[in-house]
Amino acid sequence: MKHATLILFLFTLSIFSQEPIEATLIKKTLLNAEYLVSVNNFGTSFYINNNVLYKTQEDKTLNYNNLQLGNIESANTFNPLKINLFYKDFNTLIILDNRLSEIFKTDFNAISDYKNVSHASTGHDNTVWIFNQDSQKLELFDYKLRISRAYTQPVQSQVLDLKSNFNYCWLLTKNQLYTYNYFGSLIKKIDNNGYTAIATDNENLVIMKGSNLFYLNKSDEQPAPILLPNLIINQFFVINETLYIYTHKTLYEFHLKIK
Repeated sequence: MKHATLILFLFTLSIFSQEPIEATLIKKTLLNAEYLVSVNNFGTSFYINNNVLYKTQEDKTLNYNNLQLGNIESANTFNPLKINLFYKDFNTLIILDNRLSEIFKTDFNAISDYKNVSHASTGHDNTVWIFNQDSQKLELFDYKLRISRAYTQPVQSQVLDLKSNFNYCWLLTKNQLYTYNYFGSLIKKIDNNGYTAIATDNENLVIMKGSNLFYLNKSDEQPAPILLPNLIINQFFVINETLYIYTHKTLYEFHLKIK
Protein backbone atom coordinates (compact mmCIF):
# COMPACT_ATOMS: atom_id res chain seq x y z
CA MET A 1 0.00 0.00 0.00
CA LYS A 2 2.84 2.40 0.88
CA HIS A 3 4.52 1.55 -2.44
CA ALA A 4 1.33 2.37 -4.34
CA THR A 5 0.94 5.65 -2.44
CA LEU A 6 4.51 6.67 -3.31
CA ILE A 7 3.96 5.90 -6.99
CA LEU A 8 0.75 7.96 -6.98
CA PHE A 9 2.54 10.88 -5.29
CA LEU A 10 5.42 10.80 -7.78
CA PHE A 11 2.94 10.61 -10.64
CA THR A 12 1.11 13.64 -9.27
CA LEU A 13 4.36 15.61 -9.08
CA SER A 14 5.23 14.66 -12.64
CA ILE A 15 2.03 16.30 -13.89
CA PHE A 16 3.10 19.69 -12.56
CA SER A 17 6.18 21.48 -13.86
CA GLN A 18 6.52 23.59 -10.71
CA GLU A 19 8.76 22.49 -7.86
CA PRO A 20 6.86 21.34 -4.74
CA ILE A 21 6.42 23.87 -1.91
CA GLU A 22 7.39 22.91 1.61
CA ALA A 23 4.90 23.59 4.41
CA THR A 24 6.26 23.81 7.97
CA LEU A 25 3.82 23.37 10.84
CA ILE A 26 3.79 26.44 13.07
CA LYS A 27 1.12 25.38 15.53
CA LYS A 28 -2.28 23.77 15.86
CA THR A 29 -5.19 25.03 17.95
CA LEU A 30 -8.42 23.46 19.12
CA LEU A 31 -11.48 25.22 17.71
CA ASN A 32 -15.10 24.13 17.80
CA ALA A 33 -16.78 25.51 14.68
CA GLU A 34 -19.12 24.12 12.07
CA TYR A 35 -17.52 26.38 9.48
CA LEU A 36 -14.39 28.49 9.93
CA VAL A 37 -14.58 31.69 7.89
CA SER A 38 -11.19 33.26 8.64
CA VAL A 39 -8.45 33.99 11.18
CA ASN A 40 -6.18 37.03 11.09
CA ASN A 41 -2.71 37.80 12.43
CA PHE A 42 -4.19 39.53 15.49
CA GLY A 43 -5.90 36.37 16.72
CA THR A 44 -9.40 37.33 15.59
CA SER A 45 -11.44 34.43 14.27
CA PHE A 46 -14.73 34.38 12.40
CA TYR A 47 -16.77 31.19 12.33
CA ILE A 48 -20.30 29.91 11.90
CA ASN A 49 -22.21 27.70 14.33
CA ASN A 50 -25.93 26.92 13.97
CA ASN A 51 -26.19 29.49 11.18
CA VAL A 52 -24.88 32.28 13.43
CA LEU A 53 -21.73 34.25 12.57
CA TYR A 54 -19.31 34.69 15.49
CA LYS A 55 -16.34 37.00 15.86
CA THR A 56 -13.93 36.08 18.66
CA GLN A 57 -10.95 38.14 19.76
CA GLU A 58 -9.13 37.23 22.98
CA ASP A 59 -11.92 36.88 25.56
CA LYS A 60 -14.55 38.89 23.67
CA THR A 61 -17.16 37.33 21.35
CA LEU A 62 -19.70 39.06 19.11
CA ASN A 63 -22.34 37.38 16.99
CA TYR A 64 -24.84 38.10 14.22
CA ASN A 65 -27.86 36.04 13.24
CA ASN A 66 -30.66 36.52 10.78
CA LEU A 67 -32.39 33.17 10.91
CA GLN A 68 -35.41 34.33 8.92
CA LEU A 69 -33.18 34.52 5.83
CA GLY A 70 -32.30 30.84 5.95
CA ASN A 71 -28.78 29.42 5.79
CA ILE A 72 -25.64 31.49 5.32
CA GLU A 73 -24.36 30.52 1.88
CA SER A 74 -21.09 32.44 2.19
CA ALA A 75 -19.29 34.85 4.51
CA ASN A 76 -16.44 37.12 3.46
CA THR A 77 -14.30 39.03 5.97
CA PHE A 78 -11.57 40.30 3.61
CA ASN A 79 -12.63 43.85 4.53
CA PRO A 80 -13.32 43.63 8.31
CA LEU A 81 -15.16 46.97 8.21
CA LYS A 82 -17.59 45.71 5.55
CA ILE A 83 -18.16 42.01 6.13
CA ASN A 84 -20.57 40.46 3.68
CA LEU A 85 -22.98 37.57 4.24
CA PHE A 86 -24.92 36.02 1.39
CA TYR A 87 -28.17 34.16 1.99
CA LYS A 88 -28.84 32.24 -1.20
CA ASP A 89 -32.28 30.90 -0.21
CA PHE A 90 -33.61 34.45 -0.01
CA ASN A 91 -31.28 35.98 -2.63
CA THR A 92 -30.16 38.55 -0.06
CA LEU A 93 -26.84 40.23 0.79
CA ILE A 94 -26.06 41.63 4.26
CA ILE A 95 -23.16 44.01 4.99
CA LEU A 96 -21.87 44.17 8.58
CA ASP A 97 -19.44 46.53 10.30
CA ASN A 98 -16.58 45.39 12.54
CA ARG A 99 -18.96 44.99 15.47
CA LEU A 100 -21.23 42.74 13.39
CA SER A 101 -23.93 45.40 13.21
CA GLU A 102 -25.97 45.45 10.01
CA ILE A 103 -25.23 48.53 7.86
CA PHE A 104 -26.64 47.51 4.45
CA LYS A 105 -29.14 44.97 3.19
CA THR A 106 -29.83 44.15 -0.46
CA ASP A 107 -32.71 41.92 -1.48
CA PHE A 108 -31.89 41.10 -5.11
CA ASN A 109 -35.52 40.04 -5.61
CA ALA A 110 -36.72 43.57 -4.83
CA ILE A 111 -34.38 45.74 -6.91
CA SER A 112 -35.55 46.99 -10.32
CA ASP A 113 -32.86 45.04 -12.17
CA TYR A 114 -33.64 41.61 -10.66
CA LYS A 115 -30.61 39.37 -10.18
CA ASN A 116 -30.62 35.64 -9.47
CA VAL A 117 -27.39 35.38 -7.47
CA SER A 118 -25.52 32.16 -6.70
CA HIS A 119 -22.17 33.50 -5.37
CA ALA A 120 -20.95 36.72 -3.74
CA SER A 121 -17.56 38.07 -2.65
CA THR A 122 -16.05 41.39 -1.50
CA GLY A 123 -15.09 44.09 -4.01
CA HIS A 124 -13.47 47.51 -3.64
CA ASP A 125 -15.22 50.55 -2.18
CA ASN A 126 -18.96 49.79 -1.72
CA THR A 127 -19.10 46.85 -4.11
CA VAL A 128 -19.37 43.09 -4.12
CA TRP A 129 -18.73 40.62 -6.90
CA ILE A 130 -21.85 38.58 -7.64
CA PHE A 131 -22.52 35.81 -10.14
CA ASN A 132 -25.86 36.19 -11.89
CA GLN A 133 -27.19 32.73 -12.76
CA ASP A 134 -29.69 34.04 -15.32
CA SER A 135 -27.17 35.95 -17.42
CA GLN A 136 -24.24 33.65 -16.49
CA LYS A 137 -22.20 36.80 -15.93
CA LEU A 138 -20.04 38.05 -13.10
CA GLU A 139 -21.07 41.55 -11.99
CA LEU A 140 -19.43 44.18 -9.79
CA PHE A 141 -22.45 45.34 -7.80
CA ASP A 142 -22.60 48.64 -5.90
CA TYR A 143 -24.83 47.92 -2.91
CA LYS A 144 -25.23 51.63 -2.06
CA LEU A 145 -26.36 52.69 -5.53
CA ARG A 146 -27.98 49.28 -6.18
CA ILE A 147 -26.50 49.05 -9.67
CA SER A 148 -23.76 46.99 -11.33
CA ARG A 149 -20.64 48.94 -12.26
CA ALA A 150 -19.13 46.23 -14.46
CA TYR A 151 -20.08 43.00 -16.22
CA THR A 152 -18.01 40.15 -17.60
CA GLN A 153 -18.71 38.04 -20.65
CA PRO A 154 -20.94 35.00 -19.94
CA VAL A 155 -19.24 31.82 -18.77
CA GLN A 156 -20.24 28.47 -20.16
CA SER A 157 -19.78 26.06 -17.25
CA GLN A 158 -20.91 25.51 -13.66
CA VAL A 159 -19.49 27.91 -11.07
CA LEU A 160 -17.69 26.18 -8.20
CA ASP A 161 -16.10 29.02 -6.25
CA LEU A 162 -15.66 32.80 -6.20
CA LYS A 163 -12.92 34.71 -4.38
CA SER A 164 -11.73 38.31 -4.59
CA ASN A 165 -9.74 41.16 -3.11
CA PHE A 166 -9.86 44.89 -3.81
CA ASN A 167 -8.13 44.57 -7.19
CA TYR A 168 -8.96 41.15 -8.61
CA CYS A 169 -11.65 38.51 -8.75
CA TRP A 170 -11.18 34.79 -9.39
CA LEU A 171 -14.03 32.67 -10.72
CA LEU A 172 -13.58 28.90 -10.61
CA THR A 173 -15.87 26.99 -12.94
CA LYS A 174 -16.01 23.32 -13.80
CA ASN A 175 -14.00 23.94 -16.97
CA GLN A 176 -11.85 27.03 -16.32
CA LEU A 177 -10.33 29.29 -13.70
CA TYR A 178 -10.82 32.95 -14.65
CA THR A 179 -8.99 36.03 -13.32
CA TYR A 180 -10.61 39.47 -13.72
CA ASN A 181 -9.49 42.97 -12.76
CA TYR A 182 -11.82 45.40 -10.98
CA PHE A 183 -13.08 46.72 -14.33
CA GLY A 184 -14.44 43.25 -15.09
CA SER A 185 -11.83 42.64 -17.82
CA LEU A 186 -10.55 39.10 -18.22
CA ILE A 187 -6.78 39.05 -17.72
CA LYS A 188 -6.09 35.31 -17.39
CA LYS A 189 -7.78 31.97 -17.98
CA ILE A 190 -6.49 28.44 -17.36
CA ASP A 191 -8.10 25.02 -17.65
CA ASN A 192 -9.61 23.48 -14.54
CA ASN A 193 -7.92 20.11 -14.06
CA GLY A 194 -10.11 18.90 -11.23
CA TYR A 195 -9.92 21.89 -8.88
CA THR A 196 -12.87 22.37 -6.53
CA ALA A 197 -12.03 25.39 -4.32
CA ILE A 198 -9.65 28.37 -4.19
CA ALA A 199 -8.18 30.77 -1.64
CA THR A 200 -6.31 34.01 -2.32
CA ASP A 201 -2.81 34.99 -1.23
CA ASN A 202 -2.52 38.60 -2.42
CA GLU A 203 -2.49 38.09 -6.20
CA ASN A 204 -1.66 34.38 -5.96
CA LEU A 205 -3.91 31.39 -5.26
CA VAL A 206 -4.03 28.19 -3.27
CA ILE A 207 -6.26 25.69 -5.04
CA MET A 208 -7.72 22.38 -3.91
CA LYS A 209 -7.89 19.15 -5.89
CA GLY A 210 -9.20 16.12 -4.08
CA SER A 211 -7.50 16.14 -0.68
CA ASN A 212 -4.43 18.04 -1.93
CA LEU A 213 -3.53 21.72 -2.11
CA PHE A 214 -1.50 23.51 -4.77
CA TYR A 215 0.03 26.98 -5.00
CA LEU A 216 -0.55 28.98 -8.19
CA ASN A 217 1.71 31.99 -8.59
CA LYS A 218 0.15 34.88 -10.51
CA SER A 219 2.84 34.63 -13.20
CA ASP A 220 2.56 30.85 -13.71
CA GLU A 221 0.21 28.66 -15.71
CA GLN A 222 0.80 25.50 -13.69
CA PRO A 223 0.36 25.16 -9.89
CA ALA A 224 2.98 23.74 -7.55
CA PRO A 225 1.98 20.97 -5.11
CA ILE A 226 2.16 21.88 -1.42
CA LEU A 227 3.78 19.16 0.70
CA LEU A 228 1.40 18.54 3.61
CA PRO A 229 0.65 15.72 6.05
CA ASN A 230 -2.47 13.67 5.40
CA LEU A 231 -5.33 15.89 6.60
CA ILE A 232 -9.06 16.03 6.02
CA ILE A 233 -9.44 19.62 4.82
CA ASN A 234 -12.73 21.26 5.75
CA GLN A 235 -11.66 24.87 5.08
CA PHE A 236 -8.39 26.53 4.07
CA PHE A 237 -7.15 30.07 3.53
CA VAL A 238 -3.85 31.95 3.28
CA ILE A 239 -2.50 35.12 4.87
CA ASN A 240 0.97 36.36 3.89
CA GLU A 241 2.29 32.87 3.06
CA THR A 242 0.75 31.35 6.19
CA LEU A 243 -1.60 28.54 5.25
CA TYR A 244 -4.48 27.82 7.62
CA ILE A 245 -6.23 24.45 7.40
CA TYR A 246 -9.26 23.64 9.49
CA THR A 247 -10.11 20.00 10.10
CA HIS A 248 -12.57 18.63 12.62
CA LYS A 249 -12.08 20.90 15.69
CA THR A 250 -8.39 21.60 14.92
CA LEU A 251 -6.87 24.63 13.19
CA TYR A 252 -3.41 24.04 11.66
CA GLU A 253 -1.04 26.84 10.71
CA PHE A 254 1.72 26.17 8.17
CA HIS A 255 4.45 28.44 6.85
CA LEU A 256 4.79 28.10 3.09
CA LYS A 257 8.33 28.26 1.74
CA ILE A 258 7.64 30.26 -1.42
CA LYS A 259 10.73 30.72 -3.61
